[in-house]
Amino acid sequence: MSTAISRTKNRTEKPTPGGRRSARPDRAAWGFVLPFVALFLFTFVLPLGYAVYQSLLKPVRSGSLGLGPATVGFAGLDNYSLALQQSAFLESFARVLLFGIVQIPVMLLLATALALALDTLSHRWAGVLRAAYFLPYGVPGVIASILWGFLYVPGVSPIVDLLGRIGLAPDFLGYDSVLWSIANIVIWEFAGYNMLVIVAQLKAIPQELHEAARIDGASAWQTALRIKLPLARPALVLTGVFSIIGTLQLFAEPLVIKPLTSTVTSSYTPNLSAYNEAFANNNIYLAAAESVILALVASVLSFGFLSLVNRRKGRDAR
Repeated sequence: MSTAISRTKNRTEKPTPGGRRSARPDRAAWGFVLPFVALFLFTFVLPLGYAVYQSLLKPVRSGSLGLGPATVGFAGLDNYSLALQQSAFLESFARVLLFGIVQIPVMLLLATALALALDTLSHRWAGVLRAAYFLPYGVPGVIASILWGFLYVPGVSPIVDLLGRIGLAPDFLGYDSVLWSIANIVIWEFAGYNMLVIVAQLKAIPQELHEAARIDGASAWQTALRIKLPLARPALVLTGVFSIIGTLQLFAEPLVIKPLTSTVTSSYTPNLSAYNEAFANNNIYLAAAESVILALVASVLSFGFLSLVNRRKGRDAR
């Protein structure tokens, strides 16, 4: 048998003139990879490169009073410096960071609790509840924000009217509460999606582990803490990274809520600030710089979170 294996290797692996084996990738594999590479280049790398290019330019006015035709000149890092000097832009980052510190743990905790509950239910009800929890994710963010906006407006919202009858007068769109009203919309939208990712990871856990825990006398709570949650860690890390990126990209919800309250300004989030610079102030170069800064911050926080998780995983493995 060993002779047959060696002959097969000799047929498939041709030695190079230097005596080494050829390690050329299979051409069929490149045929499957190329469509993804092409889409990745045209939908991610090229737009990002163009945004960086735009951020290094600025309009240059001609004439003694600057009233002549405008040309495009090289700005260097002037747009980045201008963006970082704007207090409203920096406050928008602080706002979304506070938003993420509160909203992300609450959403992931809710998604994990729903996933654990569905994992213990019978298959008859699990499918129905899974679809019900996932359904809000199928509603576009703009539509969801409009629906919740009506539920926040006094005189229109049945929730505000009901709370008013028992002596409460909540201001969901006030200065101190509108951020958390937006957080409620985001949790309602994405908790079901994150739940589905975690459920898929829980379903991949071998049943032998559940049976062994049951034989050892472990309760459902102990099984969830000692077996399910540690083995669902990859899904929790993945949903955490997605949530960090999504938080920094917060856009649709505050944009829809903005006409309902004066507390949401045109620079309420970094994405809104870049949008306002590009389409309201017609300064696409400054908007490109703000977008690049936002992408850099999202990358740093995402990779920092992954690095922290991997470092802690390596420490636990010891």
